[in-house]
Amino acid sequence: MGYCAFNFATNRVPWSPRHIPNIISSIRILLVAPTAVALAEHRLTTTIALFGVAALSDAADGFLAKRYGWQSDLGAVLDPAADKLLLVTVFITLAYLKLVPLWLMAAAVTRDVIIVLGALLYRFWFGPLNVRPSVVSKFNTLCQAAFILAVVGREEFSLPPAWVVMVLGALVFVTVAVSGIDYVLIYGRRALGLTKPRAAARAGDRRP
Repeated sequence: MGYCAFNFATNRVPWSPRHIPNIISSIRILLVAPTAVALAEHRLTTTIALFGVAALSDAADGFLAKRYGWQSDLGAVLDPAADKLLLVTVFITLAYLKLVPLWLMAAAVTRDVIIVLGALLYRFWFGPLNVRPSVVSKFNTLCQAAFILAVVGREEFSLPPAWVVMVLGALVFVTVAVSGIDYVLIYGRRALGLTKPRAAARAGDRRP
């Protein structure tokens, strides 16, 4: 039987260290709501602490998965979902509090919406899409995290200087645009390389 099959003698899934990265990603998802609530209530020190823990967990699950070969299909979904959910939620909250420009929040959120919708449409029409985050996409995630910490830190402690926040904001916008276009091109090239969409193939199979 498969590795993850239920152990009927104990009525539970067998434990394995391979689950650790997925558990860490799940914890990061659970941190989204407390982080947003702390930010909305202007408990900024708590916000920084929670966001910092989430950022460290992102580095930890990625390191463990690669170092020990603990990658999984579930982890490939959980890890980016946790990142996007956290960043999008915090960006929206910051925009609501008028701590970041509405247009910058809209750009960051639109990019993630395009990526998710593009992946879903590609999966429906053509099948699974295995795309590893590009260098610019990883840099964008880093810039967003640094920008959020800088915005909250300046609001709470008047640090870092305003010009640092502005530079990080500009980097966020540029990398959002570049990485968004990059993903669209990836989807397009993959789609053009396939001769028959999966949805069309299914429709053809149902014809008499």
